[in-house]
Amino acid sequence: MKITFLNLLLLSLASFRLTRLFVYDKITEFLRVPFFDELTDENEDGEMEVYYLPKKTGVRRFFGELLSCYWCTGIWAAAIIVGLFYLYPGFSTPVILILAVAGIAAVLELIVQYLLEI
Repeated sequence: MKITFLNLLLLSLASFRLTRLFVYDKITEFLRVPFFDELTDENEDGEMEVYYLPKKTGVRRFFGELLSCYWCTGIWAAAIIVGLFYLYPGFSTPVILILAVAGIAAVLELIVQYLLEI
């Protein structure tokens, strides 16, 4: 199967969005919780800050380390997206398109937020 520029763009945006979904989004927090310990600490201003540290041992540590690394999760997300694209094109095309559109929306939102702060 030939990869066109449009396919590459859609796959890239879908991978970007899937990575952010797993690493940062509130909606998938329940998937991350088993792999992290929550640490609360007081900062210099007296405010309480919450830190999430990967579990100490075993498989939970592995996935905690993976989910705490945006770039590491991104590689796996890209592998999943590309694998689905090649193995199940009929099923994956709508999923990839939805993730790509959501990825564009996320980038546009970041730009708007930046412009509002200047």
